[in-house]
Amino acid sequence: MQEEHVVVVDEQGVVLGTEEKMAAHRLGLLHRAFSVFIFNDQHQLMLQQRALHKYHSGGLWTNTCCSHPRLHESYADGAQRRLFEEMGFHSEMKPVFEFIYRAELDKGMIEHELDHVFFGYSNTTPQLNPEEAAAYRYVSLDVLDDEMKNQPEQYTEWFKIAYAQVRTLWLERIRQAA
Repeated sequence: MQEEHVVVVDEQGVVLGTEEKMAAHRLGLLHRAFSVFIFNDQHQLMLQQRALHKYHSGGLWTNTCCSHPRLHESYADGAQRRLFEEMGFHSEMKPVFEFIYRAELDKGMIEHELDHVFFGYSNTTPQLNPEEAAAYRYVSLDVLDDEMKNQPEQYTEWFKIAYAQVRTLWLERIRQAA
């Protein structure tokens, strides 16, 4: 299996080089990432439960897909590639915002990412890659609000950080489309 690398950047997104993925996460180096949020026609969000054996945050619920673009790959192309690799389908996606976060996780890992967030739409039943995802579910934002309030430990750190802005922007899109 080929060693995976992430693209290391500064806070303005300027590429500084690459680093082996596990080393970057042990050292907490700022690197490129993306997060995909897929909604269905009932405005429910498709969540992914990370595979239990993942190198961090195993078994936690998170957005539909997230990963890292390769060195000469756009965020959008990386998001499409990983959505298919993790969830087994493609979706048209739009970039909506970006943010930087740093979170200390289990197993000595540190996520420090310049994360680009994409919205997509699908009613697809995913074909999960068991190396990446243990389960999926569609959930309404109201139910998700209650779950995150009462059981925040069930969700990944980056999801908890991004969710408020995701919720606001998604509801704004619904109102504008009405």
